[in-house]
Amino acid sequence: MDVIDKRLLNLLQDHFPLVPEPFRALGEELGISEGEVLERTQRLKNQGIIRQISAIFDSRALGYKSTLVAMGVDPARIDKASEVISQHPGVSHNYQRDHALNLWFTLTIPPTEDLESTVKDLERRAKAERTLLLPAIRTFKVGVSFDMTGEQDPAASNEVHPRRFQEAPARPLSSGEIEIVRGLQQDLGLETRPFQKLAEKLDISEEELLEKACSFQSQGLMRRFAAVLRHQKAGFSVNVMGVWRVPEGQVPQVGAIMATFAGVSHCYQRPTYPDWPYNLFTMVHGRTKEECLAVLKAISEKTGISDYALLWSIKEYKKVRVRYFV
Repeated sequence: MDVIDKRLLNLLQDHFPLVPEPFRALGEELGISEGEVLERTQRLKNQGIIRQISAIFDSRALGYKSTLVAMGVDPARIDKASEVISQHPGVSHNYQRDHALNLWFTLTIPPTEDLESTVKDLERRAKAERTLLLPAIRTFKVGVSFDMTGEQDPAASNEVHPRRFQEAPARPLSSGEIEIVRGLQQDLGLETRPFQKLAEKLDISEEELLEKACSFQSQGLMRRFAAVLRHQKAGFSVNVMGVWRVPEGQVPQVGAIMATFAGVSHCYQRPTYPDWPYNLFTMVHGRTKEECLAVLKAISEKTGISDYALLWSIKEYKKVRVRYFV
């Protein structure tokens, strides 16, 4: 990848324009033609660096239920257990981590289903020895964005422009809005007017589709419209979940500080258990283990929280986007 590829990837992740000719707009920002933007984007997809370009929705705002689940599984059969977990269509992320709780996955289900009974069924089928439900109590930051240019220090705290999370209230969607959600969550076509083609499939105008997408975003139903990268192929081959033991009264302040770090993609408050005292979770991705450790050290120094554990990802079993109303 050259410098333009890297700048393009940054824009695709953070500033994808919701306009009739988005690739032309990206080209104007990069100083290249629309054709070159499309050519480069297609090549980056063919290389497996770009996973998908589509809407990223807030599951809670759409009425869905979600939770992080940690399971302790016999290491000798963890691959079999992970296969059982990954088969569930509501599982979007599934990782092996270096901990007694060695299988971690996210589960999102429709409002008509029950989280606890679904997890219990998965626990039984995976033959897990221990299971913790860890739904988000409070979200401070959400959204992976890899700085491909290397211009940003991941261990730096940016209090001006962190990707803070604003929770949107759930509301019922009309049948037309549900169809638009189904359309926007599909991988966007690489062509001059991709939204026009999508609008035709939905039997609405391009203008109506873009207006609704912008409305979803302003309401918080859609977090953003963006490219998701395969982090290993993008050069970010290491990721670690830092779990922190924070006094209850300090959680709001400490969580807000953790969210300001460039290297933190997700920051949540989650429930504790008698044998699991950690209530703040931060996800950190890096090019090296040392880069991730530098971020976590900087967080500890700035917050004053020294009681934490690191759970490194060993193996990725599944990573897809949640698909809603299907």
